[in-house]
Amino acid sequence: MSLQPVSRIVVVDDERIIALAALLQMKGFSAKFFTCPLEALAAAQLKAPDVLISDVAMPSISGVDLAIQMRAQYPTCKILLFSGQAGTMDLLGDAHAEGHDFHLLLKPVPPNEFLLKIGKMMTPLPAV
Repeated sequence: MSLQPVSRIVVVDDERIIALAALLQMKGFSAKFFTCPLEALAAAQLKAPDVLISDVAMPSISGVDLAIQMRAQYPTCKILLFSGQAGTMDLLGDAHAEGHDFHLLLKPVPPNEFLLKIGKMMTPLPAV
């Protein structure tokens, strides 16, 4: 499966050891990594992201809140959240009740599964 690079992917995780941005860069994507969601929001104002990939549990604001803010500012931004915490489902349930629908992967994220999910997100839907 060949992945088509997009102009900008923003990866946000408060754990520096996460290698998702590096994996995306190795596959030809333009990916920028942030450990602070507020810095990611500020950077997005300089250049709107095509995709946001974010951990859900972070100290300043949750990845769900980050996703809601990104989607409000950039309606075409695709969102992929990941988490290793059980409380994530409550946050996603609340967001879903408010009309938000985000993709979720559970940690640890296997690289092949991650790349497959990104590939599916980048594939345009067939015209009806």
